[in-house]
Amino acid sequence: MSISTNENDSLNSDTKPNKHRRKKSMVWEHFTIEPISENCIRACCNQCKKSFAYMSGSKNSGTSHLKRHIGTGICPGSRHNQENDQPSTSAPRINISVNGTNRPRKRFREPNAVASIYLDGDSCSHEYAKMIIQHDYPLNMAEHSGFIGFAQTIYPQFSVTSVGTVQEQLMNIYFREKQKLMDLVNGIPGRISLTMDLWTSNQSLDYVLLTGHFIDNDWKLQRRILNFIEVPFPDSDTAFSNAVAACLNDWSSKGNLFTFTLDRSHVNEIARGNIRGLLSIENSLILNGQLLINSCYARVLSSIAQDALRTMKGTIEKVRHSVKYVKTSEVNEDRFTNLKEKLQVPSSKNLMIDDLRKWDSTYQMLVAASELKEVFSCLDTSDPDYKSTPSMEEWEQVEILCKYLKLLYDAANILTSPVYPTTNIFFHDAFKVYFELMHATVSPDFFVRNLTKPLLEKFTKYWEDCNLVLAVAVVMDPRFKMKLVEISFSRIHGEDADTWIKIVDEGLHELYLEYVVQSLPPPTFLVGNDTLVKTEMVQEDSLLPNDEFFSDFDIYISGIMGGQHMKSELDQYLEEPPLPRKQDFDVLGWWRLNESKYPTLSKMASGVLSIPLSTLPPDSVFDTRERKLDSYRSSLGPAMLQAIISAKDWLQYDSSEITVAADTPTIIVKKES
Repeated sequence: MSISTNENDSLNSDTKPNKHRRKKSMVWEHFTIEPISENCIRACCNQCKKSFAYMSGSKNSGTSHLKRHIGTGICPGSRHNQENDQPSTSAPRINISVNGTNRPRKRFREPNAVASIYLDGDSCSHEYAKMIIQHDYPLNMAEHSGFIGFAQTIYPQFSVTSVGTVQEQLMNIYFREKQKLMDLVNGIPGRISLTMDLWTSNQSLDYVLLTGHFIDNDWKLQRRILNFIEVPFPDSDTAFSNAVAACLNDWSSKGNLFTFTLDRSHVNEIARGNIRGLLSIENSLILNGQLLINSCYARVLSSIAQDALRTMKGTIEKVRHSVKYVKTSEVNEDRFTNLKEKLQVPSSKNLMIDDLRKWDSTYQMLVAASELKEVFSCLDTSDPDYKSTPSMEEWEQVEILCKYLKLLYDAANILTSPVYPTTNIFFHDAFKVYFELMHATVSPDFFVRNLTKPLLEKFTKYWEDCNLVLAVAVVMDPRFKMKLVEISFSRIHGEDADTWIKIVDEGLHELYLEYVVQSLPPPTFLVGNDTLVKTEMVQEDSLLPNDEFFSDFDIYISGIMGGQHMKSELDQYLEEPPLPRKQDFDVLGWWRLNESKYPTLSKMASGVLSIPLSTLPPDSVFDTRERKLDSYRSSLGPAMLQAIISAKDWLQYDSSEITVAADTPTIIVKKES
């Protein structure tokens, strides 16, 4: 790199600043003019921040000394780039001879040379706040020395963002996203169902997490966090019902609640009764508000799995020690692999040490180890240091245990999908768990009976509580309708199956009738000489309806069901043959296409298919721990905590809020080729 030393170089082109004239010298890509006083202007290097003389009164210092600074390696920033053999982003090479005779007429530019950097402060603050929300970083991260060093390397003029500014940005994102979600919730054609989960902080403060499940206008199932409310006294009988009422009031959803799902272990009987009463008030038209689901599906399966694992605690501990012996030593693992190859064991499973906090990892450890039991037995005879091998009888018991754990694993694994499943999906696996456990309890094998009997007792409570909801949901799947319910119940209940099938059929028609009533305008009754009186115009002294009222009501209902001289939508739907079974069938897509054919029944289907059975998010389905806030979140106030947790959930549904848009980057770098 050669630089002209001619002091008069470029004086003609840069003799005096003029706002009407664009500066052509390339040095202004790397220097910034700084007015000192009315008659004094200096040039500041954008890399090292060193100030140079440029103009004082009528005297002009030219640009040659500025070129020497950026071109000969005097600038520390430019020298650092050259030492690393990288093209400098602040100092492109200047091909100028010493005598100036070979100076090119046009400026030379590297293809990727940076021409200018524009920092959008508002966008930068907004993106920083989103980063805090999405990754649970502390609010004062911008004050950390490591982050400051990183940011100033990218943009030397970076200034520390105050915690107050971050909090303001966080709340702005929260309120904006909340309004978008509120517009979505208020515009849905059907109803909303809620789930409740209980969280605890490091300070033993309790919080209620309320999540809404609903079908939107595009027939997409939505699962959104609505509230994260501190509950000072969770043992109070009214604490949870008050939290639910506050949520409904906050989201203007009174009268729009369909079902409510909670975890029996968190709420006592009196508190559940209060929630049921609230549900009846807010949703009196739907089965008298009795669609309260008392148990979380994921937690029931997790509890049963843990009971099964505790039954064989000693044997499982032997398997765990065996796996640790192999996996914690390279020598032992190589020896184990060689034995496997010699014995030609066909298993493709890899040994893994389980995570005691997640029961599915223990199940997977047992499955892999049991398939390699022959290798472990051989290792016992060839390695004197290995002394914890289970007996063959114990290995057989492990295989039996894995058979029933697989039922629970398959049933729970549905919930781990990023897209929450529709309710019809759960019927088959829940029925299968119940059916297999029921038959296992009458097995001639004593070990099988002893293992499965307590599991069946616990799952029976869940089945009796939720089988009606599960059955109604699967009927709304046009591939099955009532046929699957009839076959399944006949296998479970035998001669009593007709009674249970009748309960489902009556529940279906009762629910449908209530949707029909809601879809009609308020009725009018004929009284006297052609005088029309609306039902809500009841005399104050007629608090109890008389026989004439009931007669009119019967006429009204009969007109609803039979006045159209045709079968109801529900009966028409049920009488049509089920569709061919397909694994990738989109049940919501089918109802969207048939919405015009079944206008009332489709609204019922949207409510039923969005009923949530689990209160846990996908990443916690197999977790056996209580829901705990980490130390960072525990230090936040209730308002900021709700804003961060809610906004983190909402932002994942809007790609524009996650990916920086190409036309509005935080730092806009303009390049010239």
